Amino acid sequence: MSHSNRHVPAIVIGRLPLYLRALTQLAAEGRRVTSSQELSEKLGFSSAQIRKDLSYFGEFGKQGTGYEIEYLERALREILQVHHVWEMALVGGGDLGRALANYNGFEARGFRIAAIFDADPQKIGTMLGAWKIQPMQELRETVREKKIHLAIIAVPATAAQQVAAELVEGGIRAILNYAPTTLSVPPKVKVFHIDPVAGLQSMTYYL
Repeated sequence: MSHSNRHVPAIVIGRLPLYLRALTQLAAEGRRVTSSQELSEKLGFSSAQIRKDLSYFGEFGKQGTGYEIEYLERALREILQVHHVWEMALVGGGDLGRALANYNGFEARGFRIAAIFDADPQKIGTMLGAWKIQPMQELRETVREKKIHLAIIAVPATAAQQVAAELVEGGIRAILNYAPTTLSVPPKVKVFHIDPVAGLQSMTYYL
């Protein structure tokens, strides 16, 4: 079950976590087998699309019997590399940072906050959940020392680019950005933007 040598479109990779979540829910209900048709009804993608997406990574289903849930779930965890826990740095101890630190859905799905940083002298040294908030000056060294490759940016838009630059210098290879601004980073660093307001604005188009 190696990554296929063929180039897998980013949009396909983006759907895999949704398949994984649906499989995890089915497994929790005690189910052992599912079909592309059932996944299609759950997720709103066509069954042909689901079969095509999975075919990039190998043969998972049997004609007439569908997919063995436990096997496919394990395979997707390996493909997405969430079969072990990834440590993350969180930058920003404000309201959003607090919510992320208190969110307990990360670990079950392969992620754990390892360190939290902030520039506000009033926050530095205070506890946020189980973590003591560290000053930004310690960011690069901590990230290198703990071999952290993932970071979440939850700072104001004006500070986000500077934070991204420091993360990249520390060796971070993927950033989840909650700041409502576009970040400029080297091509080898992956950035995903989560902007709730942009999401709302594209929804109001349909209302």
